[in-house]
Amino acid sequence: MGDKRSFRGAVEAIIAEERAKHHNVLADTLSKVTQANGSGAGNGPFSGVSVQGDGSLRGRDFVAEIIPKRRLDDLILPSVVRRAADELVEEQQRADLLRAHGLEPRHRILLVGPPGTGKTTLAEAIAESAGVPLFVVRYEAMIGSYLGETAARLKRVFDYARTTPCLLFFDEFDAIGKERGDVHETGEIKRVVTSLLMQVDDLPSYTIIAAATNHPELLDRGSWRRFQLRLPLPLPDSRALTRYVEAFSKRLPEPIGHAPATIARRLGKISYAEVEQFCLDIHRRSVLAIGERPLKAIVAEQLQIWDARARAGKTGKGAMRDGGTPPTDSSDR
Repeated sequence: MGDKRSFRGAVEAIIAEERAKHHNVLADTLSKVTQANGSGAGNGPFSGVSVQGDGSLRGRDFVAEIIPKRRLDDLILPSVVRRAADELVEEQQRADLLRAHGLEPRHRILLVGPPGTGKTTLAEAIAESAGVPLFVVRYEAMIGSYLGETAARLKRVFDYARTTPCLLFFDEFDAIGKERGDVHETGEIKRVVTSLLMQVDDLPSYTIIAAATNHPELLDRGSWRRFQLRLPLPLPDSRALTRYVEAFSKRLPEPIGHAPATIARRLGKISYAEVEQFCLDIHRRSVLAIGERPLKAIVAEQLQIWDARARAGKTGKGAMRDGGTPPTDSSDR
């Protein structure tokens, strides 16, 4: 059993190396031979389950491949998170030196934080720094209705990732990594989690896996120890928002006419996703103005719109607390 496992690992490493060299024909041929000889077959809880109507689907059918463009230097990160990301990338780039000393690079990372704090963006930036594509798992394609279908598809995703240098990214990881002790979950979900954790354990160190969650309290306890790096991404404080607005203003053709700290204070406690949308709104209006309106006036106008939106949000929350429904307009109908 150990010899088969070692052989499979060696073959997958060769396939991954050939794919990195863009020798895809050779890599595909080796992959097919491996599967035909059974070395790609699993011994997990679904290894003997026959999945209906699923034979033509491959691991790549369940991921969205993205060529990463965001860079770590483009992000505003807590210092401890940036240091950990840099260390992970360095270990991947100098893996041969580590292996010469009997060590493997870290390659499993869990990102925890509220929505919009940059978890997906950080995964993309790590992939860019490591020089590999980002594979985002598509739950809508992977989760099936037949017994064993989801776990079988999940295995194909991992088999594909093992033979393709990449960063495999699971967003909303709690959707499939839920606590197995939850009495409200079905046996099927519990078997999927067991299969998932086995696949994570079996993933070679040259493939990076990153998982993101907004609800760490829902994760299976076994998930936590699988990840060598567990990084918190909190909502940005006023200083971080100021840095973001400063960086944005430098990309514009004229001064924004407002102090970045003042804009950050007006925006309040928001996520990076929201401040990015605010800045994009300014950029759009600036482009459409074709120089006929000063950027200072555009920023002032967008701040007024933001204030109105913030007030509407507070009104909506108050209505929900009082047992009513949030206010609507014709666009909601």
